[in-house]
Amino acid sequence: MIDIGEILLNLWNSSGFAYLFAGFMDGGWQNLVMLAISCVLLYLAIVHKFEPLLLCGIAFGCLLTNLPGAGLYNQELWTNFMTEGHEAYHSYGTILREGGLLDFFYIGVKTSIYPCLIFMGVGAMTDFGPLLSNPKSLLLGAAAQMGVFAAFFGAIALNGLNDLFGFTVGFTGPEAASIGIIGGADGPTAIFLTSQLAPHLLGAIAVAAYSYMALIPLIQPPIMNLLTTPEQRKIKMVQTRTVSKAEKIIFPIVVTLFVALLLPDTAALIGCLMFGNLAKETGLTDRLSDTMQNALMNIVTILLSTSVGATMVGTNFLTVQTLSIVVLGVIAFGLSTAGGLLGGQIMCRATGGKVNPLIGSAGVSAVPMAARVANTVGQKNNPSNFLLMHAMGPNVAGVIGSAIAAGFLLSVFG
Repeated sequence: MIDIGEILLNLWNSSGFAYLFAGFMDGGWQNLVMLAISCVLLYLAIVHKFEPLLLCGIAFGCLLTNLPGAGLYNQELWTNFMTEGHEAYHSYGTILREGGLLDFFYIGVKTSIYPCLIFMGVGAMTDFGPLLSNPKSLLLGAAAQMGVFAAFFGAIALNGLNDLFGFTVGFTGPEAASIGIIGGADGPTAIFLTSQLAPHLLGAIAVAAYSYMALIPLIQPPIMNLLTTPEQRKIKMVQTRTVSKAEKIIFPIVVTLFVALLLPDTAALIGCLMFGNLAKETGLTDRLSDTMQNALMNIVTILLSTSVGATMVGTNFLTVQTLSIVVLGVIAFGLSTAGGLLGGQIMCRATGGKVNPLIGSAGVSAVPMAARVANTVGQKNNPSNFLLMHAMGPNVAGVIGSAIAAGFLLSVFG
């Protein structure tokens, strides 16, 4: 005879609701909190349009990984992966045998495949013409990396508070490097570096990086108004020269050779970025360029975002360090904006007022949003002022600068 009560009891015991209830009663509240956080992130992405292409996937990955009993992502497998002396190929074999769906997705993050493919697509969509027509803007992209290193040293300095508070507040060198790169405002670069140096912080750093990128129109203008005068914001810049096709083709080849030889650890990012750009500029590989910009970017974005969200396991995410990352991230982003503006101030004075310092704020690697914000603020002060193309130079220089900064940090701590 079938025991309906026993069947129902077994069904309840095997359900996620039972796990949630038992966990909550035992003080394991993290899953419930993370499910709520995932819903908040979905709300921000869908209603307020905070980087929806990525934040939707990150939020849904967070939701899936915190479903009790689903087994889609197994943090213990990746913890064993990081154990000293554990051979990588044995670890991948274990993951392929015992892992869940999101574990398989995460392999692409761990091996840095996804960030590099994203960079390939970014390269195919990027026009380096504004940078080539005004090479001085490369300096503004470099100046905007100030926040990366300021946040790095800030994260290291927090170690002095560990004894004061009685629990861990500060960060190790690799963790601090991963936090600092948020200042570059380049999500793929942040994911690339963090997956190598501090994978346990990947979820928090990715959410912080993409959230602040989405908030550029709110974060940057007050800093721009603070560090420039109304007269400077009104400066109109002359049209830059036309860049030849040969220059655009030679540029990605030269940059790849120089940067990869200088910092071999950044060869993967820079190489993919410049290959994508070369495919675009030759005019002979339009099919490849179109695939990189559209189909490939869309597929990789789905896999990257959901697998990053999968790392947002409650026990890892709900810590004092996560709150510290959020605070340090916004400081890094603000200081990077300030660094670019200070570089713009220097360039403005050096050229006798021919350079509008607002374009320095576009030195962060958020293409093309940062350039659009610089143009918008310029037009508020002078409606006939058009800074977009001038700001695109520092903007694309910031992409290169953040990749170089990541390569430097990886060579130091990798």
